[in-house]
Amino acid sequence: MEPRYTLHYAPDNASAILRLVLEELDIAYTTQLVDRSTNEQNSASYRALNPTGKIPTLITPHGAMSEVAACLLYLSEQHKALAPTAESADRPAFLKWLLFTANTLHPDLAMHFYLHRYGDDAAIASMRKAVIERLKDHLTLIDRHISTDTPAYLGGDRLSVLDFYVGYTLRWCALYPRTHASWFRLSDYPALARLAARLETRPSMAAVQKAEGLGLTPLTAPRQATPPEGVAL
Repeated sequence: MEPRYTLHYAPDNASAILRLVLEELDIAYTTQLVDRSTNEQNSASYRALNPTGKIPTLITPHGAMSEVAACLLYLSEQHKALAPTAESADRPAFLKWLLFTANTLHPDLAMHFYLHRYGDDAAIASMRKAVIERLKDHLTLIDRHISTDTPAYLGGDRLSVLDFYVGYTLRWCALYPRTHASWFRLSDYPALARLAARLETRPSMAAVQKAEGLGLTPLTAPRQATPPEGVAL
């Protein structure tokens, strides 16, 4: 089968979420490593595809795409899977939580990873405490939503792209940055812990584990990635 997509990726980056969904959809795709160890994401050739220099970039029949949530929506709509349909009563809430993950949870995780870019040591210490409290609040909100509202599109019987997005962020909470990850305990979020354990049983996760060197328990008891190519940064 002729590959329909090309995923520009780096190991254990946000591109892994798209790889999971492509595997779950069982559709043909190829990958192109973006070597962060040589700053390839800022090369002229990569920025010609994605002017922000961020990873991932997904090459589709309609052109290059970036932004994880946008790519997830595109894939779910193109393949009519892994999301409530436009006519579904679940669609508005699904969109709300997808954008909450993309616009609130994910940016605060990124800030936590890269706080050294935001100020001197004294300022960073104060900011780190604040961002960790926000992350705890975000995860509590999502965990409570799954537990009390039992949504079909998150932690429900049928997986959605939102499950893969939220589930993968749990790995980052536990691992990054390496010197400031002790705040996170998956057991504090029982509904999310169940979701993480379920995702680890999926063939799609097994494929990503192998491709990106994530280990046998990449969400419930993660370790640093040891990818067969590239460097996880």
